[in-house]
Parts: sequence; C-alpha cells; structure tokens
Amino acid sequence: MSKRNRASVSLPKGVHRVISRGREYFYYQIGRGTDHEGDRIKLPNDPRSPEFWQAVRQAQGLIGQVPADTIGALIDAYETAWPGLPRKLTEGTREQYRRSLKVVRTAWGDLQASSLKPSHVQALIEKLGANTPGSANNVLDALRAMCRWACGPRELLDRDPTQGVVHFDRGEGHRPWTPEQLSYADEHLTGMLRRAYVLARYTGQRASDIIRLGWTDVDDGGFGLRQKKTGVRPWCPIFPELDTEMSKWERRPGPFLLQDNGRPFTTNQLWKVFNAAREETPLDGAVWHGLRANAAIRLRQANHSIAAICDMLGMSPPIVER
Repeated sequence: MSKRNRASVSLPKGVHRVISRGREYFYYQIGRGTDHEGDRIKLPNDPRSPEFWQAVRQAQGLIGQVPADTIGALIDAYETAWPGLPRKLTEGTREQYRRSLKVVRTAWGDLQASSLKPSHVQALIEKLGANTPGSANNVLDALRAMCRWACGPRELLDRDPTQGVVHFDRGEGHRPWTPEQLSYADEHLTGMLRRAYVLARYTGQRASDIIRLGWTDVDDGGFGLRQKKTGVRPWCPIFPELDTEMSKWERRPGPFLLQDNGRPFTTNQLWKVFNAAREETPLDGAVWHGLRANAAIRLRQANHSIAAICDMLGMSPPIVER
C-alpha cells in the first residue's frame, strides 16, 4: 500500500502518524503534547488491516484479546478502506452502510469471520424482514458489499456468506399522498413546514435533499443539486406552483429551510416537526417519500417520458414505472 493511500485513512482519536527516515509509523498516545499525556504505544503499520484496529482497541483499554479475524474487526477494516476504493461510495451510501453494519456487529461482532455461514445470514435477514423488510434489504446489501470486498485478492474471507440469500420483495413502495392529504396540506401547513411540503411535492426530491436546497441551487429555471443518497445530479424544473411560493421567500444565502434558531434543518429535525403537525390530522400515515411518488405521477399524467422523469427526479426507470 502506498504512503499516500495510508495517509488518506481517517485515524481515530489518540492515534498519530510519524515519518522517520522515509518510513511511516503509527502510535497511540492519549493527551499527546499535554501535561497529561499517556504512554506511547506502537501500532501495526497498516491502518487498513484488522490487526491495526485490534491494537487500537487494546490500546484504548479494552480488556482481553480481541481477535483480528472477527466480524467486528472486518467491519472496521472495510469502513477504513472506503476512501481508497476504486469505486467511490457516496456519503449517503456510507451512512446507510454504517447503520446497517451496526446491526451486523451487534449480531456477530465477536464471531470469527470465517465461521459466518449463509444460514446465519438468512436467519438474521428473515428476523429483520418480519417487521422491516426495507431495513433487512439494506443490511443484506451492506453485508454483501463488505464480504465481496473481503474476498478475492485481499484474502480476508475465503467465501461470501451472503451467497444465495435474497432480498425481500420491495412491494409497492411508499404510497403517494391522497387528494385529501394534499388538500389539507395546501390549506393548513404554514412556515417552514409549508416550504418543505411544496419543495418535496414539486421537485420530487428526498427530505435529505430538500433541506439543502437554496437560491444558489437554481440553475436556468430549475434545481440542480447532487442527491445525498445516490450522488445523482437531476435537473428539476421550477414548476409554476413552486415558483409562486418561492416568490414570497426572502433571498439570502444558505438553504430555504431554517429552524427557529436560524440553523439549517437535519432530516431528523424535519421529521420531528412534521410528526407533530400530522398527529390526529388527515396527514397521519403520510411520509415525505410519498410526495416523491406524487411528483412522478404528476409528471407521467402530464405526458413526460420515462427518461425525462428520471432526469428530473433522479429515479431509475423501474421505479418511475412502478
């Protein structure tokens, strides 16, 4: 591994890199350079290896031996390798993989990686899928990506334990909002929640993207913003209904949606505001992603082609057709 690739690895707190006589070394030392610095502990020289992360755990005070070939260590090595992968993962994919691999770590963190079998994976996916098939599919995707990375030239796994395990049926997807729900939202939503609603309804973008939209994203009468989840950059026209709403909004730097304290929304914070507003109203059961479906339906009814809708919403043809 080149020194340049090693330098790109994000090192945990307390770990530092030293170059001496053209060679690089890694050490763990809490409070380095302060009056309370701890002992300096030598670490393995490859920060992408499971052994490196085993040594970090031991240096941090974990009691007992942590095997270097466990599922937990394999997850550490995989996540550390992301910056150097030939096919880059988007930040949205990384976040989803991190969440899903936490489930894997909880289930088998101390299990020897070579002992994981397809029957184990099948049992976990079936258990998760009984209540949340979407989450089960996400866990399987993340685990499969990690195992494929670990197989082959890296020789961290001899076989892929996800082989033969299949996804749950995706079903009909998120339901679009009903005419009653759309009418209620048009009449009753106000403030930032109304802004979020019209942005989601008339751009068809995810909640994680509408919270980032602002005046600087307007490009030749439409929005051009790289999607957080997929990295796709759709171009969505600003339709007259949205243009009328936007004409009332102040022109300032930053996103359209701001909290009462002036800070941008996170996706979770936007959900909290929406959850409070939809209780005991016709919006009960509605989700942000449903407005993405409404946007696709509206565009199809306006006789836009499948390809054009894909370009506007950043969807795949099968999703648009569904």
